Amino acid sequence: MYRSTHAWGVCLSLALAGMPVVGAAQTETPAPANELELNAPHVLTEKKVRLSKDGNNVVRSGPGNTFSIVGVYSKGSEFLVIAKREEWYNVRLSDTITGWIHSSLCEEFDDMSDLEFRPNPKLFSRVGSFALTGYTGGYSFDRKSNSLVFGGHIGYYLFEFIEIDGTIGYTHIVRPAEIVESLFGLTLEEEDFHMLFYAMNLTWKVLPGRQLVPFVTGGAGSSIMEGETETTFNWGVGLDFFVKKHTALRFEFRNYMFESGVSSQARQDYQNFEFGVGISYLL
Repeated sequence: MYRSTHAWGVCLSLALAGMPVVGAAQTETPAPANELELNAPHVLTEKKVRLSKDGNNVVRSGPGNTFSIVGVYSKGSEFLVIAKREEWYNVRLSDTITGWIHSSLCEEFDDMSDLEFRPNPKLFSRVGSFALTGYTGGYSFDRKSNSLVFGGHIGYYLFEFIEIDGTIGYTHIVRPAEIVESLFGLTLEEEDFHMLFYAMNLTWKVLPGRQLVPFVTGGAGSSIMEGETETTFNWGVGLDFFVKKHTALRFEFRNYMFESGVSSQARQDYQNFEFGVGISYLL
């Protein structure tokens, strides 16, 4: 009887051990299968292109046919894409060398729109642009008389930092009569004449491509006054302030230097200062 009761007790204990206990707290909750693993490593998807044209495919140092050739590769070559600019892909050729491939030479493995190169709108190229400028300001003839000046520039950007321009200006010089002492004694002199001057200048842009562009300029030309034409040299400094992409305010100071006189013995040096404010428009 004891053994039978003991056997039934063991069986009851085992049965109760396998049954869940109502009201007991759960000690462990399994994580959902779709829960985001925050510590999982981020995998960067590489985007590639494959050369699809037969023959030798040219890879260049920049996004254009005018750039130098970096290498020549055959059909089927694959490259990792770094960036994209219009119809050109910037690809990695090795650990230290990159190049540019035209889209007509290759095929994409993936969408490249997010690699499109978008330049800073406040920093862009003006190479190949013409600049038309009209200005007005003050003109000091030999630092003795002041007058209004009107003129204009026609410029062309050879490089980012080099501009060539032609300048033409007009002013009406008026100086009241004054006593001037010379080797021949005292004379009463006055000035009242029109002057037209023109020059070809070379301008160096100190900070090209920006909204504020300081510059240094210099050149040579002629000054026409009282029926005489005198060779003139000039130098100056200034600032272009681009209020829009193609429109700028120009502030400029120049020193025009030439000799003038009726004879070789009576000729003297003149330094005329000009300060102008104008508006430039890029074409």
